[in-house]
Amino acid sequence: MTDFIQTYLSESAAALDAFRSDDAFARTMHNMAETICTSLRDGGKLLLCGNGGSAGDAQHIAGEFVCRLMYDRAPLAAIALSVDTSVLTAVGNDYGYEFVFERQVRALGQPGDVLLGISTSGSSPNVLRALEAGKARGLINMGFTGNHPNTPMHELCEHTLAAPSGRTAIIQQIHITAAHIVCALVERTMFPPA
Repeated sequence: MTDFIQTYLSESAAALDAFRSDDAFARTMHNMAETICTSLRDGGKLLLCGNGGSAGDAQHIAGEFVCRLMYDRAPLAAIALSVDTSVLTAVGNDYGYEFVFERQVRALGQPGDVLLGISTSGSSPNVLRALEAGKARGLINMGFTGNHPNTPMHELCEHTLAAPSGRTAIIQQIHITAAHIVCALVERTMFPPA
């Protein structure tokens, strides 16, 4: 048990250190935050989708935007597409699970909105279909994924943050850290602290 714990913590720390020390990640997060700010200022919103832990991350991130992250300020428009069980089960039953996010993007997404697709593998069919729908409707696509090269997500997104790990749990740790940074940057830009 002790060996597993130490090995896992070392792998986690190495991934976080790689994330921290690579300026490309900082530029990507800055660009994501600027994109979201532009959309919000123009009356747009942030849509988020993912499966499993990534669905939880989508909900967590939406909550930070709508409520607050670092300090009190006005709410920011964000919707996690994994929360409406009636829509998810209806679309899953009538069309198939790969359509559960695409249908919502087509129903709720407007040109200039931002869509953040989260997929640790970068190849989740329902996330990719959502990104395809977002592109077709004029949304600005962004992606969180792992270090899997040549996944379709990269081609569908204007900005992609590929966490420096191939292990799902560690990818998710980087994703939530990146999401907090992006949200904090948006918060500070839209509502500068006193």
